Amino acid sequence: MPYELNAPGAGLTELPLPTGDPARLRRVDLAWNELTELPPWVGRLPRLEDLRLDGNRLRDLPDLSGLTALRALHLDGNALTRFPRSVLDLPELRTLFLYGNAIGELPEDIGRLRGLRELAVGGNALTTVPDSLWRLTGLVSLNLAENEITEVPAAMGELTGLRMLDLGHNRLTSVPEAIGDLHGLTDYLYLSDNLFTSVPASLGRLTRLTYLNLTDNRLTELPDALGGLVALRELRLYGNRLREIPETIGRLGELRELHLMNNALIGLPASIGGLSRLRQLDLRNNAIVSLPGSIAGLSSLTHLDLRNNRLREVPDILGDLPTLEKLDLRWNKLDGDPEVLHRLSLRGCVVLR
Repeated sequence: MPYELNAPGAGLTELPLPTGDPARLRRVDLAWNELTELPPWVGRLPRLEDLRLDGNRLRDLPDLSGLTALRALHLDGNALTRFPRSVLDLPELRTLFLYGNAIGELPEDIGRLRGLRELAVGGNALTTVPDSLWRLTGLVSLNLAENEITEVPAAMGELTGLRMLDLGHNRLTSVPEAIGDLHGLTDYLYLSDNLFTSVPASLGRLTRLTYLNLTDNRLTELPDALGGLVALRELRLYGNRLREIPETIGRLGELRELHLMNNALIGLPASIGGLSRLRQLDLRNNAIVSLPGSIAGLSSLTHLDLRNNRLREVPDILGDLPTLEKLDLRWNKLDGDPEVLHRLSLRGCVVLR
C-alpha cells in the first residue's frame, strides 16, 4: 500500500519526522492543524503526489522544488503573503489551491505550469493577473474570486477547456467579448458582485453552461442573446437594476431556478410561460403590477415568491399550476380576498399573504 501521513485536524503545532522512510511518502494530509512552519524535509519527498495543508497558519514555505512527483498542492486558508516560487519548478503539478491567503501578486511566469488543470487563487489581495496565466490552456477550473481585480484581457478566450470560471467579488466593470469563446464552460460561471452595467452578447454562445451568476452588479439590461444559453439550469440575476427581462428567456427550456429578487422589474415577458421545467421563481422586492397569463405554462413550478411587489390582483390561473407548493404574496396590497388563494390552500399549497 502507498505510504501516507494523515493527521487532519489533529491540533499539531509542529511536524515531527514520521516513522519509516519519509522518501516513500505518497500522500500527506495535515489540513486544519495549527502549523506555522514546515521543516525543510517536507520539500524533499521525491514520491509525494498529494500534499494537503489547508487551514493552517503558514506564512511561508520551504523550498518545494524537490517534490518532483507532486500532482496536487492544497494551501487554502493559510497566511501566505507571497506566492511560493518553488512551486513553478514542479513538473507534474495539476492542482494548485491557494484560496484565502494574503498573496498580493502572482509571478509573471506562472505560465510555466503548463500541466495545471485546477487553479484557485481567490480570496487574496490580487489587483492584476499576469498575461502568462491566460496561456495555461490545460485549465479546467479557475477561481479568481474575492480579489480586487479591475480588468481581464481578451486573452481569456484562449482557455477553451475551462469548465468552471469564478470572477465574482472583484472590481470588474466589464468582461471582454472573448468570454463567448469559452465554449468548454459547462459547470459554473460566476460574475457576481462586480461593477457591470451590461454584459456582452457573446455570453449567448455559451450553449453548454448550466449555471450563471450575475448577482449584485449594476445591470440595467440584458442582451437578447441570453436566450442562447439553452443548457442553463440555474440563472441568478438578483441585486441589479433590471426593469425588464428579454423575451428570449423563454428559450431556456432546461431552466430549473430563476432568481430575480431586488431589481426594478415592472412585469414579466409573455415568453416566461415557455419555462416548463422551472421549479423556483423568485421575484421579491421588485415593482411588478401584474403577471402574464402565460405563467400558466410553468407546469413544474413549486415555489413562487412575489413578496413586496405592487400586485393588486392575483390571476385565477395560478390555481391551475399543478405542482405549486408555496406562494408568497406578503407585502403586496391585494384587493379583496381572491378565491384562487383558497383553492390553492385547500389542495395543500402554502399561501402567505
